[in-house]
Amino acid sequence: MQTVPSADLPPVLAGPILRRIEPGRLLLWLVGSDVLDLSLELAPQGAPARRLRLDGAACRVIRVGRHAYVHLIDVALDEPLPQDTLIEYDLVLDGGEGIAHWAPHLLHAGASRPSFVLRSRMDDILYGSCRKPHHRSRDGLACADALLADRIGEAGARPAMLMLCGDQVYADDVAGPMLAAIHALIERLGLYGECLEGAVVDDSEELYAHPAGYYRREDLLPAFKSNDDLRDRFFGGSEKPIFTTANAHNHLVTLAEVMAMYLLVWSPAPWRIVGEPAMPPLKPKHVERWQREGTALQGFCAELPQAARLLAHVQTLMIFDDHDITDDWNLSAKWETTAYEHPFSRRIIGNALMAYMLCQGWGNRPDVFVDALDAMVDLSATPDARGRLEPGAQDALIQRLLAFRQWDYMLRTQPAIIVLDTRTRRWRNRRTPGHPSGLMDWESLTELQHELLDETAAVIVSAAPMFGVKLIEVVQRIATFAGLALTVDAENWMAHRGAASSMLNIFRHSRTPGNYVILSGDVHYSFVYDVEVRESDRPQHVWQITSSGIKNEFPRRLLDWLDRLNRWLYSPRSPLNWFTKRRDLALRPRLPDQRTSGERLWNGAGIGQVWLDAQGRPSRIVQHNADGRPSTEFVVLDDAEAATPATEESQRAA
Repeated sequence: MQTVPSADLPPVLAGPILRRIEPGRLLLWLVGSDVLDLSLELAPQGAPARRLRLDGAACRVIRVGRHAYVHLIDVALDEPLPQDTLIEYDLVLDGGEGIAHWAPHLLHAGASRPSFVLRSRMDDILYGSCRKPHHRSRDGLACADALLADRIGEAGARPAMLMLCGDQVYADDVAGPMLAAIHALIERLGLYGECLEGAVVDDSEELYAHPAGYYRREDLLPAFKSNDDLRDRFFGGSEKPIFTTANAHNHLVTLAEVMAMYLLVWSPAPWRIVGEPAMPPLKPKHVERWQREGTALQGFCAELPQAARLLAHVQTLMIFDDHDITDDWNLSAKWETTAYEHPFSRRIIGNALMAYMLCQGWGNRPDVFVDALDAMVDLSATPDARGRLEPGAQDALIQRLLAFRQWDYMLRTQPAIIVLDTRTRRWRNRRTPGHPSGLMDWESLTELQHELLDETAAVIVSAAPMFGVKLIEVVQRIATFAGLALTVDAENWMAHRGAASSMLNIFRHSRTPGNYVILSGDVHYSFVYDVEVRESDRPQHVWQITSSGIKNEFPRRLLDWLDRLNRWLYSPRSPLNWFTKRRDLALRPRLPDQRTSGERLWNGAGIGQVWLDAQGRPSRIVQHNADGRPSTEFVVLDDAEAATPATEESQRAA
């Protein structure tokens, strides 16, 4: 594998990204083209600055290529940082250059260093999901950066955190120009290759050079069902697992591909390294698609410096959803059995999970990844002469991560924040393994209840909404009984009786909070429901708040019809509500203030923001629109207005 000298590469390829930050502990993530000798400078407003050298105890380095090193910075502070105070910071290289020198795009106008604020209460949260680089919409992270720029010097007006609720990358839905950039970056950085068991190609180099490598990768994946001869040649006639995404034409396969994807979606520096990706030989229909995707990616790259600047100024926590790994990941027991029994599909899923651990998971809950990171260090320490990872050690680490049960995490803040793993600890349907699994199993739900005991309020992050659009859930249920669960992406909390009942019982428990805010994404539209739990010993209030996507949208005409039909069939007084699992709930939608035809659902890329009062109740809920329209606020109609005879559809929907 040909690579360029590290001297020709920028010292920092991506980052820093502020991850979990507390008064006595700071986590930051960045990737360098070499092992970096770093010092951290901290300058709280009105207090003396301090400088800390980041030695091996404070900065763990994981090598993923000849010129690619993930730096996991974990700083324990002897003297806690002040809260609700502007704190400037810098990462200084050995030669004395700080962020202003090697990443000036991360600085706001007039600033010499980036900054953050440690909020004493988690009462102002930015949140969202689903950021697909080649979607035609604008980037919600750049929109959030513009909001931050307006209040950059006001500590009290800075959001407490950015919560990314899933699909931070789309490993299963990749544009052709993005894949070309990924391969160019792999070459420039010397990202490690790998051997591939269960596929007709022997290793990653043969995969990258395969004629079906662009817009035809479904031919190479265990998913493809239409050409048995090709499948038999590629997989040796063994049983083929199913990758269910409809957009698998450029599905990422290797660890190097997924790591390169993270660098390209989080930083403008790698794009400067690879330049404009060259188009490989393509069929005419694929040339047109390449050009269309290339135009969308140009817009994405234009806003990428602003997105990176946001991530350097606000603590950012994350959780996976399916597209971070592959579409419909662990949807059913049958899906799991089929996918994990084949070595090639297990490797594809495992590679994405390894990259998730390095780029997302560690920064949420670092203490639980010590052993897995040790194994990653060992794996990357001794590539063979061709730059390939040792396959036995790679598969062993993948097996460890597939069995890992601590992807979820909790912040003991005010209010408490609990981020759920709704992907790897599922309540499997053993009687009908083809039906969707519950999003969490009984054991994990029991653990959730234990964490909630004696909390007064909680913010729960669930990638999929707990309370979604009833009509869509009914369609998914009908499709499931028809054997089409994979076709309609039938994943919702109410699809599994045990998981749904257990969650409702948690809400009713006398020692769990009285106020819950649920932040979700996944669905590519935004909405808010106010929910009251009936037949409870004390008032239980739940707010289902969904913002999706950051850079993605639902097909407009289809969503308009679904929204309209749902309002007609499942209005608050509709008898059909008694045939749903939510009949014990009083559920009322908040309406977007910019609705024109009674919409309950808001379709538009952007970022959500919620402000909470002292009791953990939402005082304001806003969707900031990435396209430049004024922000959309979700409002409650008072009872008198809701009872007025319908003169327009918006009143009838209330």
